[in-house]
Amino acid sequence: MSTADAVAREAAWLQVSADSLPALLASAGGPWQVVQAYWPGPKFAAGKSGIYVQRRRFQVERFGGVRLMPHHAFLLKLVWPVKATAAGIAETEAQNFDSAIELLRQRVNGLPFDKTHGGRFRSAAETPPGTFFEVDYDDPEVTIPQGKWLRATATYLADDPEIIPA
Repeated sequence: MSTADAVAREAAWLQVSADSLPALLASAGGPWQVVQAYWPGPKFAAGKSGIYVQRRRFQVERFGGVRLMPHHAFLLKLVWPVKATAAGIAETEAQNFDSAIELLRQRVNGLPFDKTHGGRFRSAAETPPGTFFEVDYDDPEVTIPQGKWLRATATYLADDPEIIPA
């Protein structure tokens, strides 16, 4: 298994809608219009809610003398548009953003007895114990005037199956 496709594997898991977990994509009844690997740069779809999966950190741990365990730290850029500036709109959109992030948390947390994200990883959002999913919100007093959006980042770890070099 290649470590180079970890971001694509995780984005694929977040796009799944045919299981008992919440669907995230609007096309499947979820709240997010875009779920993709990597930030698209200048072609960013302004005005659309989006989850952009990135890898924040990557490390390979050696143990047992020869065994290797790849660890990925995922950073999800979360963007939520605020389309109007009428009284109460920002508050309503902030609640909608929180509700959408809760569905994301449920999907990342995974199925009760399968924490592998559908076999894409050895485990995901399981370590370190006690901090499996963390969200940091940007200041709406800055992001709404700046780009008419709410922004946050979500972070969690995933481990690939161990590698035993030949």
